[in-house]
Amino acid sequence: MIMAVLCGCGNSSKVIEGDVSVKDNPAQTQDKVQEDTAPEAAKEDNTAQYGGYVFTYGDTVIGMDMDAAAIVEKLGEPDAYFEAPSCAFEGIDKVYTYGSFELDTYPSDDKDYVSSVVFKDDTITTTEGVGIGDTEDKVIETYGSDWTEKDGMRVYEKDGMKLCFIINENTVASIEYRSAAID
Repeated sequence: MIMAVLCGCGNSSKVIEGDVSVKDNPAQTQDKVQEDTAPEAAKEDNTAQYGGYVFTYGDTVIGMDMDAAAIVEKLGEPDAYFEAPSCAFEGIDKVYTYGSFELDTYPSDDKDYVSSVVFKDDTITTTEGVGIGDTEDKVIETYGSDWTEKDGMRVYEKDGMKLCFIINENTVASIEYRSAAID
């Protein structure tokens, strides 16, 4: 049994207990990182049918508010899994960790939907090619200057989806795709 303190649900912290399973298979993680080398043209073709910002991992396109079941099935066994009662919805929020990123879901109408994708390291990039460790200038060259500041993050919004960057000393320190449904 693991206890976690979650912040962000209102103005208070919440202690939630739940089970965490961790898969000890670093070779699988390395294989997944290698899969993320699809040519940029193929990535653009895969994302053309989706609105907003989407994350492409290998041949898996992950958009915010998409049905999570097919995505999780395609990504395969996660390296780690955590679930806890949702503070924003009726049901269980789920967190799947796949090596370089975390996929978070929220429940609605007896289904799970993608609420966020959080980058964990610099081995992956956004579909447009920006990664942790890149410069602030690269973010602006790639996404423009039409962004807002929220909670210390630079937030780009498109079709109800958000792409968030934390920039520290002109360097990208964090990248997160977010659904507007969890605001």
